[in-house]
Order: sequence, then structure tokens, then C-alpha cells
Amino acid sequence: MQSDALFSLGEPAGAPSAPAGSGAADGFTEVGPDSPLPVRLRPASLDELVGQEHLLAPGAPLRQLVSGGAPMSVILWGPPGSGKTTIAHLVARATDRRFVAMSALSAGVKDVRAVIDTARRQRRSGGPQTVLFIDEVHRFSKTQQDSLLAAVEDRTVTLLAATTENPYFSVISPLLSRCVLLTLQPLDDEAVRGLLRRAVADERGLGGALVLEPAAEDHLVRLAAGDVRKALTALEAAAASAGALGTGRIDLATAEQAVDVAAVRYDRDGDAHYDVISAFIKSMRGSDVDAALHWLARMLVAGEDARFIARRLVVFASEDVGMADPSALSVATAAAHAVEYVGLPEAQLNLAQAVIHMATAPKSNSATTAIGAAMADVRAGRGGPVPRGLRDAHYAGARGLGHGAGYRYPHDDQRGVLTQQYVPDDLVGTDYYQPTQHGGERAVAARLPLLRRIVRGLPAPATRPDASPRPEARGTRADASAAPAEVPARVDTSSGRPPASEQAPDDPAETSHAATRASGPAPTAAAADGDRTAGPPEAGAEKDGGRIAAGEGQQ
Repeated sequence: MQSDALFSLGEPAGAPSAPAGSGAADGFTEVGPDSPLPVRLRPASLDELVGQEHLLAPGAPLRQLVSGGAPMSVILWGPPGSGKTTIAHLVARATDRRFVAMSALSAGVKDVRAVIDTARRQRRSGGPQTVLFIDEVHRFSKTQQDSLLAAVEDRTVTLLAATTENPYFSVISPLLSRCVLLTLQPLDDEAVRGLLRRAVADERGLGGALVLEPAAEDHLVRLAAGDVRKALTALEAAAASAGALGTGRIDLATAEQAVDVAAVRYDRDGDAHYDVISAFIKSMRGSDVDAALHWLARMLVAGEDARFIARRLVVFASEDVGMADPSALSVATAAAHAVEYVGLPEAQLNLAQAVIHMATAPKSNSATTAIGAAMADVRAGRGGPVPRGLRDAHYAGARGLGHGAGYRYPHDDQRGVLTQQYVPDDLVGTDYYQPTQHGGERAVAARLPLLRRIVRGLPAPATRPDASPRPEARGTRADASAAPAEVPARVDTSSGRPPASEQAPDDPAETSHAATRASGPAPTAAAADGDRTAGPPEAGAEKDGGRIAAGEGQQ
């Protein structure tokens, strides 16, 4: 017998059930005086259902489902405690249809086929229509969901399925297209408060035996966070504590003893996983350190894998901070190592430090846009053969093929950089990297035009007699063979890899930062922070929780 603390399957999945309204035989166990308070207080009719007003209008699908006015198959999608199982109970008791309940936690293809076979035989003999309720349908495998398709298609069974996960990701498309999707919303505080008061007064609940003080009521409403089941379970525990103390009142202290941890809406394999990590990344990107710490705390309290959080920080350090603060990558990598080396709960301090660093650091997505633009060119077929001078000349016979011929060794030049073609012929003059003026990247932005001018052999910009030198040209000579002090830093090209660059300016003399970064490639969706849309920098995509978490950068 499988139980989810709200109902138990009283009969095997394929067993026939008695007509509606006969208690346990409708597919659920009979409600007794020792049943949990949320079960005892379950609405007996649709009029007692609290919340979901958007589904309760006359003629709405939910009313038709409960009344049996239309034999439509329905998927109920909503958070825990929003009323999915309650609706199933109302359907089971409202009509003369045969009702069978099963849980995807324990049922298999054999159980599903047994129900369908029985339903088909009864239908052919003129018996009642069968409603098949499947709780936690997202836990069914693709094969198990496939086994429902034909029976739902020809209405051998009317499917009523419940899920807490986004059905667009957890339910196969053919089954989803055969059903009406009803989305249940979390109950607001006033709805939860009303149910608590009903539970205190109703004979099915506490029957007015106890008084719930306002402060205690506020505490239960806040900790329930819209989960009615959580609120009623906490009320029952508080009532038991008050009874043990011999008092007829539930005060704040008693309520706090009953439950002291709020219900956190978070499923590591579900939709909240992606929504929260997305909010986390976007808060850091927006430099809101307080919001970023909130989402970090939300994930840690909910039991999210700390390694997943650390991986997102490592990606963020390059995706959104980048060259504006190159030390961010070291901080994020160190935090990821600390998670592996120290573990929780202590590693939460390392994660918090890294989050604060990321959120308060200057931001630049120049690395993201640069690699995105470069990969777009490669996919578009741009980029010819490796220039002959850059080819490997270490193996026997390479020299005879002309490999390495004409290569100039940068360290032989006193400046550490010299004129040489490093890109294929059809990419000459292409700039991928567009530095910003944020943080440490400002120095790179000042240095880069000079480096590009020397590497590409372009003439130095002319200086007007009546104008002061431009910032990047101050203290430099007008020709490409300037003294070593002209180059602020060396460029390591000994690996043979071309430097990141993008479209060359139309005017070679224009080397100001404003002209360099103008009309750069549009930012592209990059590394994973939890959303499900794809993004160009594929190195940022990662498979977590059975899904590809990618393209979090833009929505």
C-alpha cells in the first residue's frame, strides 16, 4: 500500500471499484477520525474548494470535470498543497463513473494495462466509464506514459493526472496533446488563513475545542508559504502540543514548537530548480548582492547540490565578470574547490564570499560575445587553411612542405610583439574581442588598439597639431617600430592560437575605445544558470538533474 500522507491506495490498481460515494471503494482509503487533519478537512463539494477561482467559473473545465459533464482527460499542474488530490477526490465522489487511483511512485506498465483492459471490457458490456487518476505522473517513464496514449485517445479511460513539475518537460508531448492542462496556483495568505479558521471551527477539524491566537495564526500562515497541507499539518501538531500542555489555546510559542522551518518551494529536479538558479544568476549580473544572497540561501536551505551552485559561479565569473575583474574566475574556482574539499555546511561561507565578489565586481560580457562571434564565423564556414608560417614544422618532412616558412618569433623583437598574420586569409582584420571600460578591462581597452596596429602592420594614427594626443597614443611614436615602452604588455602568441578580435574599423587611424567597441556583436545567450533555452557558448551548457541547463544568459 502506497501512501503520500494524504491518501492511500486501498485496492490494487487493476481492481474494480464500487460506485462513487461509497467511501474507501472509490480508490482512496476511507476517511476516519484518526486520519490526518488535511484529509479530514478535504472539501466534500466543489463549492468548498478554496482558491483556484480562475478554474471555478460556470462551464469551466474544472467544473465539467467534477460534474462529469464532459469526458475530457485532464492534467492538473500545481505546487504541493494547491488542491490536486482534493480535486481527484471530488471527481471520485461526484458521479457514477468507475474511479481507479494509482501512484506513479509504485505503479508500472502492467498496472496501467490492467486498468485499461478492465475499462475496455466494462465499456463493451455497457458498464460505467472509467476515470483513472495517476498521482505524480511526472515520475512515469516515457514507456509508461506511452502505454496510456491509445486508451486516452479513444476514451477507454478518462485520465486525471496530477504533477508538481512542469508538464511541458515532464510529460511526453503526445500525452499532453490529448489532455486539457489546468494550472493550479499557490493559495494566497488570506486563503490559507481562511482554511485554518475553518479547521479550528469545523467538526471535521478541531471542532472549536481550541482557540488559535492571531500571532500563532500569522506564524502558521507565513511558514506554510501557500501550501495548505503544510498549514493544516502544522495546526494539527500545534493542537496536539496544546492538548499535552492542558491548555485550550494555541499561542505563538506553541505554534513555533510545532513547526519552525518554512515550507521551501524547491525541487532539485523540477521547475523551481531552474527558476531559482536563473534568478540567482540574474541578481549577480544586476549587481544586487542582497538578492543574490537570498537566492543562494534559498537553494542551500532547500538542499540544492552545492557543487551545482559552485559550477554556476565558475561559469558566471567568465560570462558576466570576465576581463573587468579577471580575479573573479580564481575566486569562483577556489570556492568550487572549497565545496569539494570542505563540504557543507561550512562551504556555505565560501559560496557566500564568492557570490558577494561576483555581485559587487565590475561586469563585462566581452569574453562571452567574443567567443560567440568567433564560433558563429566558424559555423558559417569562415576561416581558411592555417597560414603556412604557423603550421607545425617539428616533424620530419614538414620543412619540405613549407611549414613554418616565414614565421617570426615575437620574443626576438624587443617589444615582444611584431607584425605577422595569425588568422586565415578570409578573417584578416576581423575583431571579435570588444573590451569595455569597466574595472580592470579599461587598461586592456587602452592597450588593444596598439597591439592590433602592430600585429596587422597598420600605420600609426596621425596626430593633428592643434589637438592633444589621444589617450591610447600618449607617449608613443608615430610608427609601428616604436620603442618597447610603447607596448604596455606583451602578447603571448607562441602557442600559435590567434588572438581574439572582431571587425576592423573602416578608418585604420581610428583607435579610440569608442570606435573599437562600437557595433560589436550582439550579446548571445551563454552559460547555464537554469533556464532551458540554448545559447551559443556551448562550453557553458551543462547537464544537471537530467536536463540540459543552457542559455540562461538571455530570455
